[in-house]
Amino acid sequence: MPSTTVAADVLSPSQLNRQARSLLESHFSYVWIEGELSNFARPSSGHWYFTLKDDKAQVRCAMFKTYNQRLRFSPNNGDQVRVRARVSLYEGRGEFQLIGEFLEPAGAGALQARFEALRDQLRAEGLFDAANKQPLPRSVNHLAVITSPTGAALQDILQVLARRNPSIRVTILPVAVQGTDAPGEIRQALQEANEYARSRYDCDFDAVIIARGGGSLEDLWAFNDEALAREIVASKLPVVSGVGHEVDVTIADFAADVRAPTPSAAAELLSEDRVELIARLAEAQKRLHRAMVHRLERERMNLDRMRARLKHPGDRLREQAQRLDELENRLNRAIKQRLAQLQHAQQARRERLLSHSPLRRLTISREKVARQKAALEAAMAQKLAWHRQGLERREQVLKSLNPLAILERGYAIISDAQGGVVRASDAVSPEQVLEARLARGRLKLRVESSE
Repeated sequence: MPSTTVAADVLSPSQLNRQARSLLESHFSYVWIEGELSNFARPSSGHWYFTLKDDKAQVRCAMFKTYNQRLRFSPNNGDQVRVRARVSLYEGRGEFQLIGEFLEPAGAGALQARFEALRDQLRAEGLFDAANKQPLPRSVNHLAVITSPTGAALQDILQVLARRNPSIRVTILPVAVQGTDAPGEIRQALQEANEYARSRYDCDFDAVIIARGGGSLEDLWAFNDEALAREIVASKLPVVSGVGHEVDVTIADFAADVRAPTPSAAAELLSEDRVELIARLAEAQKRLHRAMVHRLERERMNLDRMRARLKHPGDRLREQAQRLDELENRLNRAIKQRLAQLQHAQQARRERLLSHSPLRRLTISREKVARQKAALEAAMAQKLAWHRQGLERREQVLKSLNPLAILERGYAIISDAQGGVVRASDAVSPEQVLEARLARGRLKLRVESSE
């Protein structure tokens, strides 16, 4: 019999690749893989593509821009690296590949080397100098705690505060304390702590605790962030670092104003013990009572001395009246003496003024002004006569040159109807009407003939 196939079991390449990718990604979560880096490529998209290989096999890897731009390490072909990645499959070509999310130089001391390099760099900049450290407040009323809201570190801090001083107000600023987003969240929370009270409450925070429980160097790596260290140093609030156990040391510990070996120790540093506080208050109350008794006794003795020195008001009034009379007499004598001095000075000034009287100078000046006035008037009259004579001569010249003056001697000016002056006999024709202007009046003429 001929063989048959079941059509329902047939898959397309894309379907097969999709199922294979889903199977790989669901079976594997994250893996760490170490090998030699080769075929490293950086296209314009910003993504990285490379191969990890050992002496027997190789695997294709991709690290997208979102993750590789966070790295401080710049890889090159031939580097031995360690990659944290998701196992996946590139469906387009059916290729098995890893999607990298973190990459660092391989070796057990790689993270430690990065930690020590950053620590030495910031120390050389003076970021950890004692001059940058703020003293912790003697009394804390409002405390900000930056930590994971679900971690054991928060419970340890709250238990210590409840035991030692439950009156301290605690505000929790929840953050991630592990992973790539943790440093940014911690920095943001510290910035909010410096501005939180002014924008939302009537009182400021007194101090800040940054805390988390213990772990490996990789677990605590969020607290080895350079930007976080600079934010801690720049904080206006005192910062106590309570990260990990006593043996754990982070960059945040060096940057903080005080480093506590554990979160619980950080809470103890910022909380006064209730029993000790009550004892100090009782002792202060005793000292205050003794001081008040001593002060009252001293004031009572002063009062007795003042009472003994106090005179009868009548005696004091009589003494004051006598003193007032003496002062009045002294004032009158002083006034008379001063008036005499002023009168003598005034008389001396009057005599000096009379000796320098301006009346004589005024008379001389008046005579001089009179002489100058007479001379000026004579000069002006002479000047006017001279100008008048000149004006009359010019008037005579103008009159002699005036063409109308000729008419007085019996001459006439002949003009045609248009007002034009007739200068020649050939300029007129018989029967033409002309006008003759005389010294006094005008004549209308008609031409009979011309020669």
